[in-house]
Amino acid sequence: MSNPAVEEASRPLLVRTIPIDDPGSLLELLPRADALAWVHGGDGIVAWGRSASFSASGNQRFQTAAAWWADLAGASVVRDEVNRPGSGLVAFGSFTFADESIDSILVVPEVIVGRKDGVSWMTTIGTGFTTLPGLAIADAATAPVDTTFSDGSVNSADWQQLVAQGVARIAAGELDKIVLARDLEANLSEPLDVRWPLARLATDYPSCWTFHIDGFFGSTPEMLVRLERGPITSRVLAGTIRRTGDDGHDLALAGSLARSSKDLEEHEYAVRSVAEALAPHCTSMNVPESPFVLHLPNVMHLATDVTGVINDDASVLTLAASLHPTAAVGGTPTSTAVRLIAELEQMDRGRYAGPVGWIGASGDGEWGIGLRAAQIENDGKVVRLFAGCGIVADSIPEDELAESNAKFIPVRDALFPRD
Repeated sequence: MSNPAVEEASRPLLVRTIPIDDPGSLLELLPRADALAWVHGGDGIVAWGRSASFSASGNQRFQTAAAWWADLAGASVVRDEVNRPGSGLVAFGSFTFADESIDSILVVPEVIVGRKDGVSWMTTIGTGFTTLPGLAIADAATAPVDTTFSDGSVNSADWQQLVAQGVARIAAGELDKIVLARDLEANLSEPLDVRWPLARLATDYPSCWTFHIDGFFGSTPEMLVRLERGPITSRVLAGTIRRTGDDGHDLALAGSLARSSKDLEEHEYAVRSVAEALAPHCTSMNVPESPFVLHLPNVMHLATDVTGVINDDASVLTLAASLHPTAAVGGTPTSTAVRLIAELEQMDRGRYAGPVGWIGASGDGEWGIGLRAAQIENDGKVVRLFAGCGIVADSIPEDELAESNAKFIPVRDALFPRD
């Protein structure tokens, strides 16, 4: 059951979107307080302020959030002169991985600035139409101070033992795959200005979706689901190898990844779980027979883009709920894997590996999986980084530890000043 939700906005919202000149770097517009972000390759939406919000927990958190959003959108008055994905009324959101975790949230900001395909816009949201604010580069982000790292909930040696336990449970026939995650704690002497790591992540990983919502930030390579006026897209990533920095060697590694029976097995489970979840909502689907290798600065992934055309009135949030958790972040069979994750991991994932993104008034939107991510805690002086690995029958604990360390790199590097 869901816990009582927190709701703000006592009156219908008035929403106005107008076209604007190209504002330049979207992230440089963000103030330090109440910053929200969803950017990819320089485009996307950033926002600040809070006109309304909703939080919930429990196994009905997606449904109660979707119902709240439908009511809010239905009561709002929208003047949208742009009519692009991300214009008009928008809520940013982040949901927990597990039913038992708290603080899944939707946030409706006061100001949104967006850009897509060369078109830029500004949206204001409130209980009355006001003069549009002027846009200017905000004060410069403050670099992290005295960043140090320590073990999270489980140290490296013990985590390898947990991986070995997972392999043993697979060998015993309990399940086919389990995704096991670990955390790393960063301590800072001053509260983190999240705009600093956001800028680093967006620059270093432009092909990923860089996000920040309510203290949860990162740069995910995995699009859980995009719904845009009918077409549906979901990018599945499962099967990973670390890059060396030597282009020739990395090309050879990419070839070995594409032929790896272990990684292909892991990837097949993930693709199958996505296709099965989307099928009831689609008139047609395209599921490629073979994955491609996605090259990122720190790692390479086996990737498959599953596409379809929606056949019902499901919103992108409903689709996200149907997909979560995929085999890429949970395992196969999902219910068994999720129970075993709760038994073995010895930590609360919070929003890590949960859906993160945005939804528009029409129900369209984009939701990624909260990977390559971290949660800001303790008034900004503690940051918990997360990384996970898919475990199958022939997984080797030492190799999985190395893979998890590679997945920490994006956020870990973003928590230091540049040389």
